[in-house]
Amino acid sequence: MLSDRGVAMEFWLIAYDIPNDKRRNKIADALEDYGRRVQYSVFEVWLDTADKRKLLRRLNELIVENEDSIRLYRLCADCQQRLQILGLGDTPQAPGVMIF
Repeated sequence: MLSDRGVAMEFWLIAYDIPNDKRRNKIADALEDYGRRVQYSVFEVWLDTADKRKLLRRLNELIVENEDSIRLYRLCADCQQRLQILGLGDTPQAPGVMIF
């Protein structure tokens, strides 16, 4: 997937477990700048290399390594097409993509 700038983008599923409320809110705010919340502590984001680097730097500045956990899973195009949603929710769409 290419961004509107012509840069390759990848789809990431990011989950976190942060016991501290203040830190958890800051991490959620950071992730909301890059993607959308799909569960309380799970985000779907599209990132190019530069944005991924910025986000990781930001998250590393916020966490306490011996207390917090953030996991990033890159989902390939084939994995995205196999995504199954039970109940509420819609399939992730790349930024700038419109489905008619």
